[in-house]
Amino acid sequence: MKIVLLFALFCASTSLARQKHVWVLPETGAPRMQRVLFDSKTAGEQVSCYVFTPESHDTEKERRFPVLYWLHGSGGSSPGAAAQVAQRYGEAMRAGKIPPMIMVFPNGLPMGMWCDWKDGTVKLETMFIEELIPHIDHSFRTLAKREGRIIEGFSMGGYGAARLGFKHPQLFAGVSLLGAGPLQPDFNEAPRAGPRGRDQVLGTVYGGDMSYYRAQSPWLIVEQNAEKLRSGLLIRQIIGDRDETLGFNREFKQHLDALKIPHTYRQLPDIPHNPNLVLNALGEDNWPFYRQALSLAEAR
Repeated sequence: MKIVLLFALFCASTSLARQKHVWVLPETGAPRMQRVLFDSKTAGEQVSCYVFTPESHDTEKERRFPVLYWLHGSGGSSPGAAAQVAQRYGEAMRAGKIPPMIMVFPNGLPMGMWCDWKDGTVKLETMFIEELIPHIDHSFRTLAKREGRIIEGFSMGGYGAARLGFKHPQLFAGVSLLGAGPLQPDFNEAPRAGPRGRDQVLGTVYGGDMSYYRAQSPWLIVEQNAEKLRSGLLIRQIIGDRDETLGFNREFKQHLDALKIPHTYRQLPDIPHNPNLVLNALGEDNWPFYRQALSLAEAR
């Protein structure tokens, strides 16, 4: 049985590994959105991200702005999806519901999992922390400090926001998990991807090594950094009650409770695994999180 499982993981990981990584995504014609390229040593080539800037970034030349890093889910980034999110948040900025902020939509590959792969071929965490954030701070008028950054993501992006935000709390004022997954300590199940998808990700990203998966997991990271996470970091977790990952989200919430890590948890009635429906259901209740997380940031 063990031989069969190892063979299945090998086949699945080989199939996914053969796919060429697309680091540069198409231009976006959306208002106030631009594609930004930077030279990545970890990727060995240019990498793109999408960046939204508020109108005041053009008119208030001395002002520095907080940054919201918004991480996409599985399937990869796209100019259309990023533009949808940016439009929603841009309208909130213009209405004065949240502070004007720069939004960055990194390229995390279709199934990159926002971590460094065990075989070393992809280093998304290293790229994000050591290359992307410094590049954004150098290229735009940002508040280049912890109080000026929030990390947020949906689905795989929520997993990324959790593991990066909880592992590097010195870099962020807030961490927002929307329909996040996988949050469980063991990757024995993948409610949305199914057995085949789970085998592909486990084999390719984590080298078929459950101990490596655990080492990257938000579950273990919050245990390791619990003391640091108990103060100064605003954490929220939002999940729809029709989301297939609901059970694991509940368990993660209980894990945070047991560790006495302050956070807010909200379960949205009749909402499936869909970012637009999650944000629609939140409505006006979405915005106080950003105001509170950035309350210590000096916007000028």
